[in-house]
Order: sequence, then C-alpha cells, then structure tokens
Amino acid sequence: MKFAPKWIAWEITRRCNLRCVHCRSSSEMEIKGHPDFPASEAFRIIDDIVSYAKPVVVLSGGEPLVRDDVFEIAKYGTEKGLRMCLATNGTLVTDESCEKIKGSGIKMVSLSIDGSEEAVHDDFRNQKGAFSATINAARLFKKHGIEFIINSSFSKRNQEEIPKVYKLAKELGATAWYMFMIVPTGRGEEIMNELISKEAYEEILEWHYQMEKDEKDMLVRPTCAPHYYRVVLQKSKEEGAKFEKRTLKFSTGGAKGCIAGQLICLIDVDGNVLPCSYFPKPAGNIRKQSFKEIWENSELFRELRDFKKYKGRCGSCEYINVCGGCRARAYSVYGDYLEEEPFCGYVPVKMKKKTVSSGGEK
Repeated sequence: MKFAPKWIAWEITRRCNLRCVHCRSSSEMEIKGHPDFPASEAFRIIDDIVSYAKPVVVLSGGEPLVRDDVFEIAKYGTEKGLRMCLATNGTLVTDESCEKIKGSGIKMVSLSIDGSEEAVHDDFRNQKGAFSATINAARLFKKHGIEFIINSSFSKRNQEEIPKVYKLAKELGATAWYMFMIVPTGRGEEIMNELISKEAYEEILEWHYQMEKDEKDMLVRPTCAPHYYRVVLQKSKEEGAKFEKRTLKFSTGGAKGCIAGQLICLIDVDGNVLPCSYFPKPAGNIRKQSFKEIWENSELFRELRDFKKYKGRCGSCEYINVCGGCRARAYSVYGDYLEEEPFCGYVPVKMKKKTVSSGGEK
C-alpha cells in the first residue's frame, strides 16, 4: 500500500491543565461540548485500527494525563500489538505516573519545552511554574529509564531561544528534538501577527541544516516545515556533499515533507479523523465509518495525495515530491488546502522561466 498509515495522533481528551497561547485545540480544564469518550469506545477504536494497520499511536490531548484511564488505554493498545506513545506537557508527571508509563508498555514520551528559562516558557504556556515542572518530568524520565523527545514551538516572541532550547534538550538527555513553527489553528489564530516571517523561517531552516550536519548524539528534525527538505537538497548540492538519506527518512516511495493524510492523521476526541493535528477539516468520523474506509476513500485524503492538484508555487515546484508545502498552513491562511505554502518564499524554476520569457525579469 503506497499510502499506509504509519502514525496516528489520538486526542483522547480536550481537557488540559494549561492554556497555551498556540494550542491547536484551544484546550483548557473545562471544555464544553467535547467530552471524553469512555474506555470502552477507546478499545473499540483500537480494534478497528489494528484490523487494518499497525501504526504508531500517540495518546495526546489536551493533556492525556488528566484521564484516569489513560494507562488502561495504552496497555490495551500495547496488547494489540501497537507501538503506543504519549504526548504530555510534563507538568503532571510523577514517580507514580512513570511506573504506570512503563507498566502500560508506552515506548516513547514527548515533552514540550518552548524556552530555555522559566520566564519564556511560562509565558508561552500561560502558567507560572510550568517550566520547572516540565524540567522535573525530564529528570524523572531519565531516572526511570523512559525514552523521551522534546517538542519546541516557536513564534516571534521566542524565536531567539531556538539555539538555547536545542542545547537544553541535549543537556536533559532527550532522544530527539523537534523544532516546530506554529501553524495558526485553534488559539494559534489569535497570535497570527506573531508568526515568524518567511524570510526568518528560511534563515532558521538553514541554521537547522548546519546544526543537523554536526549533531551526532540526538535526532533533530523541524516539524511542520516541509520546505526544510528543499533547503537540505539545495545546500547539499551547493556544498557538493552527498545527500544524507536519514534527513529524508519519512518516505512515500521517495522523501516527503508534508505527510498529512499520507502517512499520518489525527483522531480527535469527537471521533473526527483529520489529516494532521493542525488541519481542522475532517476526512470522516470513526464513530460512523471504519478507519480503513476513511483512510482509503476520503475525498480529502485523496486530494492531498494528488500533487497534480496543488496550486500556486507548490503546484509548479520542482521540489514538490520532497516538500509538498504545509497543507494545514495553506488551509488556515487561504481557506484552500491545495494552495501554495504561505510561509515559503522559494520561487520554482518553472515560474522564474515564465517571468523571464514574459520580459518581467532581466
């Protein structure tokens, strides 16, 4: 199967003890209209998924640790042969929860750190003490032998922290560090004016390329930055360097940046199946259809997989097969998920030639 599901983020609750400025689901502790589903429904969904595929499943939220039965759900998935993971903000992690993480078979945990110091991180997370609690969670994971990755989100308010947060992730002993530029969905729409410019974005991706070449101890990868793979190809060619296959490890028969609806998806707390965590348009609902039916037959997923339908610069770009542009950003900014990536400034060769031939460029 060319487009087999490899990774599913599963929003098992929309409740959260924090109120982060960029939250894709606008989570808070009291959420009206989006109640937690019972464990029995979680088991049914797992059975439905494993009848079709064996993807990595990441229990997410909101904050999944606010659910008393989160480890029951994780254990059930483990027993069904799924690689179960957990995405937490880290503030509720204790010695007891670490033991339960190990006992449920959870293989990897992700933490969120958005600043190298308390003032920056706590401002981003809208909660005093969030930084110290998350740092403590990392130390507890090391103590209990639990592998963890660190996700870091950036906007103009904390973009100067990027190298410092990378260094902190290494010091804490993370297995991987994922640098994420905010997609303006949920509460992220309220900070649209804080999104990093496309020019600065390009500079940051070039910094990441140089950093990744030298990094030997920790996996590093930009998240929701598909044009990074275009940057890698360009830089490698300029330097005459052999292109590193590990940089393009996510593949759909070739390397690919945006894999929303192609290798990954999100199941939200209401049962909607979405292309990714930041793409608010549903492809179907797992309470009404099987996961297989949605994954294989959804018109939305089919369009995302057809590069010939892409518009603007993305539709003309020679790097379409390794990038694809962020479909969630296109949908958020233009209301059209097939439009060009709005935070990429690259002009495809094909479009440059048209400009020259029409006399628009000398």
